Amino acid sequence: MVNLFSMMEENNKIMLEMERSKAELDILYEISNAMRTTLKLDEILYIILTGVTAHTGLAFNRALLFLVNTKDNLIEGKMAIGPESGEEANAIWKKIEQEKMDLDDLISAYKGSKKMLDQGLSQQVKRLKIPLQDESGGILALSVLDGMPLHLTRETIKNYANDPLIQLLKIDEVAIVPLKAKDKVNGIIVADNFITKKPIDKDDMRMLIMLSNQAGLAIENSHLYERAIIRAHTDSLTDLWNHGYFHYLLQQEVEKSKAIANNHFSVIMIDIDNFKIYNDTLGHQAGDTVLKELSSLLKGQSRKMDFVCRYGGEEFAIFLPHTAKEEAYLIAERLRCDIERYEFSSEEILPNQKLTVSLGVSTFPEDGLAPSDLISYADKALYQAKHLGRNRTCG
Repeated sequence: MVNLFSMMEENNKIMLEMERSKAELDILYEISNAMRTTLKLDEILYIILTGVTAHTGLAFNRALLFLVNTKDNLIEGKMAIGPESGEEANAIWKKIEQEKMDLDDLISAYKGSKKMLDQGLSQQVKRLKIPLQDESGGILALSVLDGMPLHLTRETIKNYANDPLIQLLKIDEVAIVPLKAKDKVNGIIVADNFITKKPIDKDDMRMLIMLSNQAGLAIENSHLYERAIIRAHTDSLTDLWNHGYFHYLLQQEVEKSKAIANNHFSVIMIDIDNFKIYNDTLGHQAGDTVLKELSSLLKGQSRKMDFVCRYGGEEFAIFLPHTAKEEAYLIAERLRCDIERYEFSSEEILPNQKLTVSLGVSTFPEDGLAPSDLISYADKALYQAKHLGRNRTCG
């Protein structure tokens, strides 16, 4: 009789373990499917963090995501999800319960309004840029360099009291798990339960590690997609944005401006003066060299927010967001002077022994409400500059 009771008890344990394992696999399957619905990096990051924090997911109170920037040797904060107080947490959890929101509902809410993560914890995380070095990088760098998950408990977290991450989160327990693709760490998930104070157990860590394996691959696929998109929109000779992307940018900004009052943006069209003489005398390979030199100069002397494009042949275009006419004209003039001062290859064969450009400026909305109108206005201004003697800006 005792043996029968023990067998029944053991069977019940096995059944409960099987049910728990099935529930865990269902959660991971749902999150994995959600990650496959997009290749946009911000959406993938949000899906990952939602999977970590959602009540139908891993149910951590808060989650942060960092990506590895190998070019600058930094770990950069990208996004965070989680309440900042117990009151906010209760309000969120109550809303989710009342509206019976599942993982898909939470993801749809983000896609409908991406501004929801432009404040609070997420903004603080985005400001974090941590050197990828053993000592100065702290626990995040340790996790990336070792490629191993960390579970800091109440006892062990005291050793990292001065770490910037611990100071930001003000916590006494945290899980830190690296994201990997092809055995290479490309990011980190940080998760905690700072509201409920629920201890992080082995099952929590195991689930977080399983999720991170899928998340790392999803992020890598997004990076590959973004690189492919950039190649498709890049001019092969100059490495600037191409003609098609310039038109895309204009159309997008015009559409955006319909919903934003008093939005200004400008266009600068640029054409090399007497470039035919250069090509006819020295050949197209020498001409290509000058085009690359000019492209590098334009890109280096433009603001980070501006988009420098090769419009075609020896003509270039610059899209300047949030820029009114007066500022755009000053920028165009500064570029013109920079070009005039620069010593280009074999420029002594040109009429004034200097390579110069003529520029035309147009601004939304005063010079046109449609992309074609803005391009036409800037083109006419450019040809006016040519007519007035070249090496000048009109608009």
